[in-house]
This record gives sequence, structure tokens and C-alpha cells, in this order.
Amino acid sequence: MRKIKEAKFNRFTVVLILLLFVIALAAAGVLQAQKVEVVNGLRLVHNKGMRTWGKKPAVRLEPVRKLGDIDSTDPNTTFYLPAAVALDSAGNIYVLDTGNNRIQKFSPDGKYLTTIGRMGQGPGEFNYPAWLDIDSTGNLYVTDPFNERLQILKPDGTELKTIKSRGDRIGNTFVRTDGRLVMGPAAFTIRFAPSEEKKPAELPRLVRILDADGNLVKDFGEMLDLKDELLNNTMNQFLMTVDEKDNIYLTFPHQNRIEKYSADGKLLWRADRELPYSLEIIDKGKIERKGTGISVMQPRVNRSSVAIAVDGKGRVWVVTLARQLKKEEEVGIAMGMTMSPSGRQTTMKPYGNTDLRETDAYKLEVFDPEGVKLGEIPLQQFVDGIFIYGDRLFLLDRMRGASIQEFRIK
Repeated sequence: MRKIKEAKFNRFTVVLILLLFVIALAAAGVLQAQKVEVVNGLRLVHNKGMRTWGKKPAVRLEPVRKLGDIDSTDPNTTFYLPAAVALDSAGNIYVLDTGNNRIQKFSPDGKYLTTIGRMGQGPGEFNYPAWLDIDSTGNLYVTDPFNERLQILKPDGTELKTIKSRGDRIGNTFVRTDGRLVMGPAAFTIRFAPSEEKKPAELPRLVRILDADGNLVKDFGEMLDLKDELLNNTMNQFLMTVDEKDNIYLTFPHQNRIEKYSADGKLLWRADRELPYSLEIIDKGKIERKGTGISVMQPRVNRSSVAIAVDGKGRVWVVTLARQLKKEEEVGIAMGMTMSPSGRQTTMKPYGNTDLRETDAYKLEVFDPEGVKLGEIPLQQFVDGIFIYGDRLFLLDRMRGASIQEFRIK
């Protein structure tokens, strides 16, 4: 009888200890209520709290090097509005130096190797290129929206193929493993219907799949329809990345919305998470048309997501604002356009307090391949882009330091 009582007592003690442990984890913010539901066949993940990592991240970022600086005296590392980072199969680093209309190539250890491209409209020339991707053979895919084309260059920078715009926008483009192209939203350009009568009958899809010659294969991804062209243009802005299996990931700066699509465009899941601020519309903005002229006052709404990337384990990394930027932290790009006998000339210039380098306004949120938030890592710098290749992670500061910080995921 005594042994039976002792066994019951021991089982009770173990259960009590486990219960107290769970309560302690919940109090620390490690275990929070999470709701996963399936609606019309779609997995919806509603993330809350800091999730499984708690306050101690399961991964850390080990600083490796910094590439470029706005105050650099080396012309090869003096970037101007850099927009993208890509790696080839040998680990060489390519920086799309948008404002200087060139691509800077560096060795895996950061040594400058060569420059590809220059300002112009000919083969291998750019007019504020917006995006860069590299295929398995080292060919460069350069989104060149102001020249209304996607240029495909050989590794030495000579022209391989040019895909011209066919009336649709030229957006940021990723090359898939099968050679097809995944094209997202156009950078720097927003088109508005010239009159109420000429609005499209339905909103366009978000993402387009093109064949190697630029022909449309499929489009997918639904816009949020707010019944207002200006709000639709603003609220449906999104950022995109593609993983090693050609799955496609979207995050929306002005919506609490992260999505994963299969390579054939099927929506696999949609996730949201707790944010310490609202994403409700503050001001709807205004469009005024007078004859052939148009003036635009953009809508005002808080911003959440800044950039997105995915690693080799399928984890989704989203650069998110931990708080809204203060007025003295805000910067932007002023864009001008003039016509001359030689063609259209575009200029870009950052404005605002570009001297700031450090801030606590940004963090990295990391999600598992099914959209469940694993945890977050606080950042101490301004971030405009994130790029992951293997265990190498790059954070891009585009308008302030004009630099790239490389880290190793440990």
C-alpha cells in the first residue's frame, strides 16, 4: 500500500512540476496562444507573442563584414542607392548599385573584382536598374524599368537576351530553377487610370510567371480591393522572394499579411502576427486631374514589413518595424524626369536625415516553413533589404549608409 501511495505522489509531483513549468513559460511570453485555422482549404496562421524562442533567439547573426559606405573614398565601394545583393555559385557577391547605374562584383571575402554596366539605353547599360538575380550558370537578370526591359547578361556583362515591356509593367524579377521568370511589382512606377471611365474592370493579379522569352504563363495573387484606385495602389504594395524549390513568398508593408505560394501559384498559407501599432488608414490621400495633368497626395498609413527572405531550411525572415519611425528618422527618394532629344532622363536623390546610422526601430521576425513564428531578433541599424544565400545573410541600408552588412547565421 505504501508503494502505491508513493507512486501516486510521484506522478502528482511530476504533473505539478510540468504545470508550473508551462505557467512560467507562458508568463515569460514564450508560450502564447496561437490560432491555426483552415478556411476554404487555406491554412491561416495567427501568431501571438514572442513564440518558441522567447527572449533568447535559437539562432544568432555573427557579423562578417561591411561592404560600401556613403563616405568611402574608394570609388568601387561608394554606392549610391544600392538596391539588391546577389551571389553566384562560387560565392562572389554582386551589388546592384542603382544610383551609379552599375553592378559591382566582389570576391567571397569582399575584395573588389570588376564593374558591370553604365548609364545608358544600349545593351549592358542601365537607367536606375531596380533588381538583380543570378541563375545557376552565372547569368545576370537585371530589372531595368525606366528602359522598359529586363536585361539578361552573361557573367562578363555582355548581352545575352533582352525582354522588352509589352505594355505591362516591368517588375522585380527572379529566375526559377526551370528558367521561367517570377515577376513582381514594378519599382518606382505607379500607373493611375486617367479617368474614372477607364478604370480596369478587375484588379490585376499580384505575381506573374513568364517563360524565358517573357510570355505570360500564369498570374496569381489577389489584391485587397478598397474601391479606390489610390488606396489600392498603396495598400497592395508587396515585397517578394523565391526559395530554392521555386516557392514564392510575399509580405505587405501596409497589411498584416505574409503569404506562401507553391511554384505553380497555389496559395499554401497566409500568416499574420501581433504588431504594436495599427495599420488602419490614417488618410485616404487624393488624386486631382486637370486636363492631361495629375497631382497625387499619397495615402497615410503605418508600415510594418520592410523586406523578406527565405533560408535553405525554409524559414521565412521578415524585416519588420518594431515601432514606427520618428520624424527625424524618415527618409525617402525624390524622383525627377525630363525629356530631351536623346530621350527620357531620370534622376533620383534621397531626402531626409540620411546622416543617422543606428536605430532600434527594426527587428527580424523568423517563421517556420508553415507560417508559425519562431521568434525575433532585434536590430540596431536601418534596413531596406534582406538577402540570404546559404548561411550568409545580408542587410541592405540603401538611403543612409549606402552599405551592405554581411552576417553568418549561427
